[in-house]
Amino acid sequence: MFKGINRIVKTIVVADFFYNSAFASFGPVFAIFLTSQIEGGSAKVAGFAASVYWIVKSIVQLPIARFLDKTDGERDDFWAMFLGYFLSGLVPLAYLFATKPIHLYFIQGFYGFIMAWAVPAWYSIFTRHVDKWRISFEWSLDSVFSVGLAAAGATALGGYVADRFGFTVLFMIASAGSVFSSLLLLGLINHLAPHRHVQDKIIPDRRRSGKYWLK
Repeated sequence: MFKGINRIVKTIVVADFFYNSAFASFGPVFAIFLTSQIEGGSAKVAGFAASVYWIVKSIVQLPIARFLDKTDGERDDFWAMFLGYFLSGLVPLAYLFATKPIHLYFIQGFYGFIMAWAVPAWYSIFTRHVDKWRISFEWSLDSVFSVGLAAAGATALGGYVADRFGFTVLFMIASAGSVFSSLLLLGLINHLAPHRHVQDKIIPDRRRSGKYWLK
């Protein structure tokens, strides 16, 4: 599956697997947790909490993306992605201390803000380094392996853990998974461009053995 894929893409895909597994693990049972721990917890509160995340992320992501585009090199993208993944590990732990809807909304706002940094940085790095021969395959690999398979396994396991050991254990595992994914990203730092570079726009044409077309 990973044969012939460059180190940067491979590292991101593997890190994404653990990150998405972490947050998928409590997705299906989060509403149960919310109604049992949050005072006045209901479907309405769950809906507002999800909305807060998306509103905050949507408001700040485009300005952050513009900022990242203007700064030199890829190190800024790396640190934005790394810190986003790392700080996300605080979110499941923060849920354990939430007792009122307003607490949950603040946590979701914080989550939306840090992901507004991580997401455009992820897009930037992955897009620059995807192998030109395997653009569709490598994007699909992240979708299938790091999202689909991660979610399929983590949701089933998360439900079992919550039922058997409780939400505290589940959220601690999710937090550890998020932090672990960020630590995997540290392997990228010496392989990224420190200065601004122009992405090669020459696309290899397989039908002409070694010849190139200008895009």
